[in-house]
Amino acid sequence: MSARLDDRLDRILARAAELRFLLSGNLAGEEFVKASRELAELTPVEEKILALRGAEKQAREAEALLKEPEMKELAEAELAELRQRLPALDMEVRLALLPRDEADERSAILEIRPAAGGDEAGLFAAELFTAYQKYAAAQGWRFEVLDYDENELGGIKGAMAEITGRSVFARLKYESGVHRVQRVPATETQGRIHTSTVTVAVLPEAEEVDVAINEADLRIDVYRASGAGGQHVNKTESAVRITHLPTGIVVAMQEERSQHKNRAKAMKILRARLYEQQRHAADSSRAADRRSQVGTGDRSERIRTYNFPQGRVTDHRINLTLHKIDRVMLGEFDEIIDALTAEDQAARLAAQA
Repeated sequence: MSARLDDRLDRILARAAELRFLLSGNLAGEEFVKASRELAELTPVEEKILALRGAEKQAREAEALLKEPEMKELAEAELAELRQRLPALDMEVRLALLPRDEADERSAILEIRPAAGGDEAGLFAAELFTAYQKYAAAQGWRFEVLDYDENELGGIKGAMAEITGRSVFARLKYESGVHRVQRVPATETQGRIHTSTVTVAVLPEAEEVDVAINEADLRIDVYRASGAGGQHVNKTESAVRITHLPTGIVVAMQEERSQHKNRAKAMKILRARLYEQQRHAADSSRAADRRSQVGTGDRSERIRTYNFPQGRVTDHRINLTLHKIDRVMLGEFDEIIDALTAEDQAARLAAQA
């Protein structure tokens, strides 16, 4: 470990100790809250540093014991075990020091829409939406459908869900982009493979304090929920369309029978889109950092292919191919997400070095 990094670790330990001293004194109000939050962020890093320092100390002590004949065999065994552990502990510390995405711990809004491929794209969009729903259930997250616009064939024109839980965005943020499917549609009589695409967007959920929305900047239209695929078709003007005039962002919602509920859901989605727009603006000012990460989160970027005849799923960003498409479509995304996370961490470590 370099002297520069060692100095940084010393400063972190000293700051954690200082915060504990301050919190045990007369801090109150906003200062107490601010110090508590900082300590909460530093504590997991502090624990990893202390684990590494403890193992390094044990290794030095074991090396000293090698000079004593009666302790040599025991010391060699302990040293061998420590030399296996130390690289992993060192990596844990380095990963803990990487800049955190403040949105990682947040819940998320998932949006899926068919792109190219007509009816087949709509069918795959519905299947992918269900796969994410199963993944959320396996993680213990809450999955609430915000909008589900079904077509006559059982596919969808579009769907949105709010996924609530810890670190939802951290796990799902790499899913944004174009997902391509290759398979023989049920309506295909010649057995030809068709290629269709679906766009996925994963937005970190935003609180009211994250985004200031001026009511004067909104145009709100109400109309009757309608359409062959709508779950609720009624005679009252319960559907809501909100246009954010400064950005041109439009959110329409008709899933609920209540106009009030539809408006609340539309505002939640609008807030998330505005927050993500702010994040992208900040990312563009750190373009070099952005390029070092896995993908851009842009819905125009083709990220993955699901090839049903060959039973494979390929993520093009990291050249990962899994021959278990049936398991992935049942919501088993962990192997892909873990690989993407590891690749992103490796790229950011390299950039930092």
